Amino acid sequence: MTDPQPDAAVAGLPRRGRPGYDRETLLAVCVDVFNRHGYEATSMGMLATHLGISKSAIYHHVQSKEAILGQALDDALGALEASIDAVQAGPGAPGEKVEAAVRGTLRVLVARMPEVTLLLRLRGNSDVELAAMERRRAITRRLGELVEAAQAEGTVRSDVTPRNLARLMLGMINSIVDWYRPNGAQPGHKSVEEMVEAVTGVVLGGLRG
Repeated sequence: MTDPQPDAAVAGLPRRGRPGYDRETLLAVCVDVFNRHGYEATSMGMLATHLGISKSAIYHHVQSKEAILGQALDDALGALEASIDAVQAGPGAPGEKVEAAVRGTLRVLVARMPEVTLLLRLRGNSDVELAAMERRRAITRRLGELVEAAQAEGTVRSDVTPRNLARLMLGMINSIVDWYRPNGAQPGHKSVEEMVEAVTGVVLGGLRG
């Protein structure tokens, strides 16, 4: 499997672009437009309008809309993979590692919410999307391995297969992109850590039966 690679023109964006965009700002605007209008429905002309620059100015920095998508997905997946890496390599009993994985994934979703939202909405209509979806499935498999070890330890329920428990966990965790807003723009707002504690408690309660 070949991971989606950031386009060279995207990765090589100068720190200051035209007119005054750095790499992070340019990508952030494009990802926001993708999420609001749908990736397929977004044209380079639409991106140019939201950026306030010409299409030719965008092409000065990137080769294609797909290159922008690939970089955004790589940012999200790279952060999720790094979080699982840290849990697997770190100390702790299997049940503790499952809890750490839940907390770590929640924190990544908040830190990379626009990119993760885009990832969760993929339809698999291009090689970049298919490769990203395979990386996402690999993350689920790795979480399933952590769950399986915790089942063997007796700290996680064993009446559901490890892979299905991992899917159920991630389904609940991923749902935060639909309702949690880190800027506090919703009733009953919780800080990031308050949200992490609350959702982790619900997930672990389900895992322990």
